Amino acid sequence: MALTISLGTILAIMKIADNKVLQGISTFYIWIFRGIPQLLQLYIWYNLALVFSNIGIPGLLSVETQSFMTPAVATILGLGLCQAAYTAEVVRAGILSVDKGQIEAAATIGMAYPQQLARIILPQAMRVIIPPVGNYFLTMVKLTSLASAIQFSELLYNAQTIYFVNGQVMELLFAAAFWYLIVITILTAVQSRIEKYFSRGYA
Repeated sequence: MALTISLGTILAIMKIADNKVLQGISTFYIWIFRGIPQLLQLYIWYNLALVFSNIGIPGLLSVETQSFMTPAVATILGLGLCQAAYTAEVVRAGILSVDKGQIEAAATIGMAYPQQLARIILPQAMRVIIPPVGNYFLTMVKLTSLASAIQFSELLYNAQTIYFVNGQVMELLFAAAFWYLIVITILTAVQSRIEKYFSRGYA
């Protein structure tokens, strides 16, 4: 989610920039990563060594892809980069929801655009951004179960490993479901507190 939020914010700013090149890069990224299923993206990252045996900068740094692209790294890239495309659209909508008069006022007192973003635009946009991004966060937790397909040792994969040994399939699946519910419940409560914080003055 750290990768998702940071990259999504950058993509959103690029998409609303006046620079056509930045707009094009952001639009192309969002089109690619929203169009390919996440499970397929996990498989692509995990099997990247079949196409690129080494990654890095030629002559300076080279790493064997097979040793670098572990199930954990493939999961972070497969889920993080994909969700960033969705988050970018949410952040863009949040930025566009801020009244233009406030942005113009910030510009008239000499604020540079990065200052406008940090002090005026993003703090107000958070009220719009937090609910959907919070939902993406909860979705991300559940989407980690897809990583069991590439042998990443997450909750579902571990449950499967155990029931392959002891044969208690339903018991282990219900146990995994229970822990997902516990984590989601805690994160939902945290999201609710964050939403209330950024909604002060609007309620």
